Amino acid sequence: MLAKLMGYFLLGLVRVLTGSQARWYGCPPKAEQRIYFANHQSHADLVMIWAALPEELRSITRPIAARDYWTKSPFRQWITTAVFNAIYVERQAATPGPAAGTAPVGPAPDAGSAPPGGPDPASEAPPSPEALRAALPEGDPLAPLVRALESGDSIIIFPEGTRGHGDDPQPFKSGLFRLAQMFPHVVLVPAWINNVQRVIPKGEVVPVPILCSVTFGAPIALEPGEERRPFLDRARHAVMALREV
Repeated sequence: MLAKLMGYFLLGLVRVLTGSQARWYGCPPKAEQRIYFANHQSHADLVMIWAALPEELRSITRPIAARDYWTKSPFRQWITTAVFNAIYVERQAATPGPAAGTAPVGPAPDAGSAPPGGPDPASEAPPSPEALRAALPEGDPLAPLVRALESGDSIIIFPEGTRGHGDDPQPFKSGLFRLAQMFPHVVLVPAWINNVQRVIPKGEVVPVPILCSVTFGAPIALEPGEERRPFLDRARHAVMALREV
């Protein structure tokens, strides 16, 4: 009950401070499993995009939250778990190695050609989504997101990985691509969060009333055979295009 009351309080506060305008452009609000991916310029992005969703979608949608920031105090941790039902993610991988999403799944192929009479690697079918999920190490930063999607939840992610400070989003990291490979049936919805970084400017603690909005765009999909970087660039451009809508 307390969490529900806090949720209503936060919704009211966000609407007072930001106007909380949600615009659905080419994508109606629909109770289907989705991955919402958006630009990232403030810790308040989590709250803003959560508040922009209709109540029936908020109940089935889980935003990601940086564990190191959102568990700094018992109150922050309670808000993110009890109110937002957030998925905690580590901003740094637990073990050293390649950046998350860049290492291939399974053993690396030999540098040379296949042995005589052996299969041609180029002709082999790519791993199935189920195989990709099964091969994901438990310590992988994507593991909690994969578990949430496997349970039927929708999620909200910020593919830049860290907050940007320019007008354009930073290049997207590979997590969105890997999730699209592992969950081809989940709808990928771009979103542009406008002005929220000005509500609480960096270094300030008192929010400033500023008109903000979240624009949701037409879904995109990973095309058969599409490579990682072209897909991520296309996803980033889909987010950026929404600021002109």
